[in-house]
Amino acid sequence: MTGPAEAAADPQTFLADLVESVGRALPPALAARVLVVERRRTLADRVSGRPGAISRVSLIGTEETLTLGYEPGPHWKGEAHRVYGGVTIARRALGLGDWLTAFAGRVAALAAEAAGDAATSSRALQTLGLEPAGSEIQVRDATIEGDLRTLPARLGHRVPDEAVAQVGRIGDLLIDALPRVAGQGEPEVVVRRTATVYLPDTLRAYLSLPADWAADHVFPDGTTASAALVGQLSELERAARRMRDAAIEQDASALLVNGRFLADRFGASRLDLP
Repeated sequence: MTGPAEAAADPQTFLADLVESVGRALPPALAARVLVVERRRTLADRVSGRPGAISRVSLIGTEETLTLGYEPGPHWKGEAHRVYGGVTIARRALGLGDWLTAFAGRVAALAAEAAGDAATSSRALQTLGLEPAGSEIQVRDATIEGDLRTLPARLGHRVPDEAVAQVGRIGDLLIDALPRVAGQGEPEVVVRRTATVYLPDTLRAYLSLPADWAADHVFPDGTTASAALVGQLSELERAARRMRDAAIEQDASALLVNGRFLADRFGASRLDLP
């Protein structure tokens, strides 16, 4: 998400980025319900069919609504409205930085809640034998950033805490790399495949094991399936970090080398057990 410096430099792009960030993080139906975008349309906009400039963005909550308005100048007006029964009963002004912090936190909470609801429904179907174990652990290409951000929440307590932390770090690295390789052909394919195939496949392979067996069964070498998962995620994290660094340095050859390593190491959907 962009910040105050970007807001001052290009207010309309900044507001459009805010709207787009919600669309990436939340399911479409939820985003449409909680985000209100108001526009100022001139006569020329109406004649040409343009949507007009964004004048205000509102993120609606059950008890508090965050609004950010813009007037040419630039003049930003951030507010938090306390709402009861559909009526605003109190409001407080927020500086742009504080408003952005509150906005990002609210979007993240909504995304985690939405992911939790989907995961709960999917796990119920898994218990009934109607879906395979881990079927809700997906990172879709169309919603790659939002899915990566909510993946740790969807895992819950079904994997070791260390693995949940690793998944969060891997997601952050891939999200950082993605815009840097956009439109670059094979380098972009490598980063996207890591996010949408190698990472979720590794997690699903572990989740397909009986939970108590995965956590407690000790192999002859003294390791467990949980330890094997943490080890594989460590490899993925190192590779994701190298890819992110290569993307920053615009080193396509290094990025592709990492892609070949990952294809060899994680191309098959399985958990390597001793």
